[in-house]
Amino acid sequence: MSIANENPNARPVVVLGPTACGKTRLAVGLARAMGGEVVSADSRQVFRGMDIGTGKDLQDYGETPYHLIDIVDPGTPFSLFDYLSVMQRTLEELETREMRPIIAGGSGLYLDAILRGYRLVEAPVDPLLRERLKHHDQERLNALLASLRPLHNTTDTQDRERTLRAIEIAYAELNEDSPSVQISIDPVVIGLHCDSDRLRTRIRERLETRLDEGLIDEVESLRAAGLSWRQLDELGLEYRYVALYLQEQLNRNDMMQKLASAIYLFARQQVKWFRRMERQGVAIHWLEADDAPLDAALTLLRS
Repeated sequence: MSIANENPNARPVVVLGPTACGKTRLAVGLARAMGGEVVSADSRQVFRGMDIGTGKDLQDYGETPYHLIDIVDPGTPFSLFDYLSVMQRTLEELETREMRPIIAGGSGLYLDAILRGYRLVEAPVDPLLRERLKHHDQERLNALLASLRPLHNTTDTQDRERTLRAIEIAYAELNEDSPSVQISIDPVVIGLHCDSDRLRTRIRERLETRLDEGLIDEVESLRAAGLSWRQLDELGLEYRYVALYLQEQLNRNDMMQKLASAIYLFARQQVKWFRRMERQGVAIHWLEADDAPLDAALTLLRS
């Protein structure tokens, strides 16, 4: 039964939750049932060649169209502003075709920016500004930043490069002519929940599957394509720990154990972020990941 046919102007759907809880499968199931298309809200799935480590699970999509996956090369700078810009264009294009977007992912910052309507301005690196500030010590840079905007993020005041970048962004925000982007949608937000023991098991099983599917070969391919060890480290936990294994700093068993533990801790942080979003006004309808979530989600949406 197609909900899209019953209600062409149905609200977008957002599927979120911690890693390994089945977001892709649920999103694809909803897209098929409602005649929609999946839009990724994953900060790493935008990169080509990072299929296994980021859990793209492209085989699950079949004929279902998807967006914001494989759109830039690894190592290419891709900011939150860049992501929101392509997200905005994608949502506009889907609206033109009267297709319901099913936004799915676990990147807390990306989801928060979409759901709470962050307004971001384009702020390219400003060589002239940096030249003027090159003799400023950290204290003077912090004072300048504080004079431009409230200091919500103290990490911007602890590292010179971050402070310079924050100052560039602050000046861009003050410039009314700076290009800006802001997502404005009214979605139904569905969260997948999994208890701690089950989540730990899911993470370990999925990691074993990814290693069997060629995760190590994928990291070796990225390295052969020219990415440095530092760049691999910055691509996320899977790439960081496999890179350590390839550098013989960890044996395979230690790599497996440490990576599984790190992913679990990351999943706990994701859950904390989603709970904070709820406290800030985002209504999330939580479903159990192991209890036929597609049926439950369709029942929720039909109501």
